[in-house]
Amino acid sequence: MIVTASIRTKQLPEDFEKIFRDHSDFIFRTACRVTGSEEDAEDVLQTLFLRLLQEALTPEIQANPRAYLYRAAVNTSLNVIRSRKRQVLTDDFDAFERRSGVADSRADSAVSETLRLALAELSPKAAEIFILRHVHGYSDLEIGRLLGTSRGTIAINLFRSRRRLRKAIRKHLGEK
Repeated sequence: MIVTASIRTKQLPEDFEKIFRDHSDFIFRTACRVTGSEEDAEDVLQTLFLRLLQEALTPEIQANPRAYLYRAAVNTSLNVIRSRKRQVLTDDFDAFERRSGVADSRADSAVSETLRLALAELSPKAAEIFILRHVHGYSDLEIGRLLGTSRGTIAINLFRSRRRLRKAIRKHLGEK
């Protein structure tokens, strides 16, 4: 109780509040797209900003908070997906719908979950690039600028990621 009271009375740094206001919606949408769950996305958002509060705002974060937070959101979201593998699956579809907040058909849910599991098998950097391209619709050039690399590097990474995803999806579906 004393800890909670001290947190409430602690003044938040002005930079932190601005970063939260400017980027929280983008981080939430990113986490929601990666995890497929609004509840998980809220957890990711809270985790990231609590972690940010505990650490000092480094020059890297202050220079490009959007890129830093995006990477952190993707990585944290992928960790959530990986942790799902360790959870017990249920046949209760109603419970699944309540958890995901999405009323997809069973087939759409299975395809989405298979893709998320396959995406979680990529490296964090590869998953980040794939999500920027295929979820957020950024061009290779825009991704390169955001991540500080060339368009060619992005294109090669995307090619390799799509190939790895195909293999991972086939593995999840029991195909060779």
